[in-house]
Amino acid sequence: MVKDKKNIGKYLHANKSLLLFIVLMSVFRSAVADWYTIPTSSMMPTIEVGDRITVNKMAYDIRIPFTNTAIVQLNDPQRGEIIVFNSKAADKRLIKRVIALPGDSVSMSNDMLTINGQKASYSSINETSIDFIEQESIYGNKRNIRFDKHAQSPLASFSTVIVPKDHYLVLGDNRRNSADSRVYGFVPRNELLGRAGYVAFSLNYNNYYIPKIERFIKNLNL
Repeated sequence: MVKDKKNIGKYLHANKSLLLFIVLMSVFRSAVADWYTIPTSSMMPTIEVGDRITVNKMAYDIRIPFTNTAIVQLNDPQRGEIIVFNSKAADKRLIKRVIALPGDSVSMSNDMLTINGQKASYSSINETSIDFIEQESIYGNKRNIRFDKHAQSPLASFSTVIVPKDHYLVLGDNRRNSADSRVYGFVPRNELLGRAGYVAFSLNYNNYYIPKIERFIKNLNL
C-alpha cells in the first residue's frame, strides 16, 4: 500500500504540468468557451450536420465552473443570435436561433413570422427539387432559412403568443424540420449555455468524414 502511494505520488509529480493543463482546460470548457458537434439538420442552411461549432459561454453569464450557477449576469440574448441551451423539456442540449424576446407578441402563418405586429419579409435565395432557401428579414435581422418541399409541417402556423419574462422564443433555420419552441415551448434564461460563434471545422459524414474546407472558421453571425 505504501509503495502504491509512493508510485502515485511520483506519477503525479512527473506529470504535474499535464495534469494542470487538463484541469485548466476543463475549467475553460466548462465556464469560458467550448465546442460542440452538430448531429442534426435543424439549423440548416446556417449550420450543417458535421459542423463543429464554438460556443462563447461568457456571452450572457459568468458561471461557477462545472455548474449551471450564474454568479454574474453580463448580457441578455438578442433577436437573431444563435444560442446553445440545456433544454429540460427536450431533455437534451439544443441549438436554435432567438426569434423573440420577453414581452414580444409572436405569431406564424404559413411559415411567415409576425413579431409585435411587424411582418417578416422574404426573398428567394435558391431553389432545388427538394427544398428552397429564402432570406427572412425582420427587426433588422436577416438570415437564410430552409423549407423542405416534401415536409408537411403542422408547425407552419401558430396563434399569437406572448413571450414570458426571462424566456425566449427560438426556432431552427430549417423551419419544417426543427423541434423548437413550437414543440418544447419557451426557453428559460437559466437554461442558456452560451452563444454560438463560429464553425471551427466541419466533416462530411456522408463521404468518409472528409473535411469540408469551405466551412472552416465560418462566422455564424454574418
